[in-house]
Amino acid sequence: MSTERRAPLDRKRVADTALKLLNEVGLDGLSLRVIARELDVKAPALYWHFKDKQALLDEMATEMYRRMVAGTPLDPHDTWRERLLKANRGLRTALLGYRDGAKVFSGSRFTGTAHAEQMEDTLRLFTAAGFTLSQAVRAVNTTYLYTLGFVTEEQGVEPLPGERREGYDLAERARLMDGFPLAAAAGPELFEDSGRHYEEGLAVVLDGIAARYGTEP
Repeated sequence: MSTERRAPLDRKRVADTALKLLNEVGLDGLSLRVIARELDVKAPALYWHFKDKQALLDEMATEMYRRMVAGTPLDPHDTWRERLLKANRGLRTALLGYRDGAKVFSGSRFTGTAHAEQMEDTLRLFTAAGFTLSQAVRAVNTTYLYTLGFVTEEQGVEPLPGERREGYDLAERARLMDGFPLAAAAGPELFEDSGRHYEEGLAVVLDGIAARYGTEP
């Protein structure tokens, strides 16, 4: 009989295990039963910590956020544009590190207040730059939603970097859409070089914020 002591079962251990499994089975294949099997416990044991799958997703999203910001202090000398660029590039990189990462993050509610410090600092930076609080919230949230939506679609094509889903062969797409030359030629703009297209779209959003609120970076 083994005398090796296992780490205690707590919320963090469950969330860590769930994030590890996410890359293997994806969001659709992730269940409390699958996680319990990996932890070598009975599924009901997990319900002491999470009442349902959404509660687990909330904790997973929170842990993803903790990992994303760990060791990356905010620069007090950032302009509002620099802050949005850093935050959204970091978010995209973090989400791409997990299969279905954007889907896990989308609609999840952070547990605790781990995010409040950075949010407070960012809103303070924006209001000091001349934004009203309402404008600051709209600017930050709009860029966040852009990034989240972009990565959701990006992972629909490449669930993980270098892994491409069936049905996104551009040559076959062009052949099928031969009667629609512009739509056929748009394929590479939609489904290739996503990093460059993300940056271009982010710049468009930031330029729109500056134009809308008349606040230079």
